Amino acid sequence: MATEFKRAIIRKPGKEISNAISSRGLSPDFSTAEQQHNQYSQVLESLGLKVHALDALKGFPDSLFVEDPALVFDDTCIILRPGIASRFGESKALEIDIKNIFTNVHTIKSGKIEGGDILRIGSHFIVGLSERTNEEGARNLGEVLAPLDFTLEISKTPKGVLHFKSECSLISNDTILATEKLIETGFFENKYRLLKVPEGEELGSNCLSINDHVLIPKGFNNIADLLSKEHKIIVVDVSEMEKVDAGLSCMSLRS
Repeated sequence: MATEFKRAIIRKPGKEISNAISSRGLSPDFSTAEQQHNQYSQVLESLGLKVHALDALKGFPDSLFVEDPALVFDDTCIILRPGIASRFGESKALEIDIKNIFTNVHTIKSGKIEGGDILRIGSHFIVGLSERTNEEGARNLGEVLAPLDFTLEISKTPKGVLHFKSECSLISNDTILATEKLIETGFFENKYRLLKVPEGEELGSNCLSINDHVLIPKGFNNIADLLSKEHKIIVVDVSEMEKVDAGLSCMSLRS
């Protein structure tokens, strides 16, 4: 199941996080970001995950967002190709760091594709094309997944949205939380049960379902009320990471 996990890989934030990419021109405070990252790790451990904490990667302010340069499931890791040149080194470093964790390691050789644009639903993957992910990268990922008995479908991330999962989350194996903007594309229609993100809380769309719990970013009370009707929720403060366009799923690789 795509919401059940035994382990997680995280990377500690470095002081350079203040220079991470931000569409709003904001800079996180390192001390606060470090504290929130530690709390995030503790939540993962409390849910039964063995957490592998990688050291901060000097020279790469966005490197704590480990979901973008790799895709993991079971004993497999696929090293992706970030869609922005300043993050290329993250993939190379991560490939070295995870060799002792995963049995099977594959590499996307061309195109561009980031984990923030990849939504897994069971044995099926949806890739949203964006400024960070193109058709070549998505197609190459599909070629790696096919022999592993996984399927892949290509969608489009709405204009002006950084990543596909900036606007949606897998809540359970048949339920997706999505913004009105993403729902209006019609891509999910008649395929999945949809929960619409309450108006005004679109920045809280990136939630994280783990082992019968749903992690929700702090400050999005209407989303919390909506999801708590059917799920056990845990509110996690990632406000410093939100300053650089990141959410809950961005900060870990789960398998």
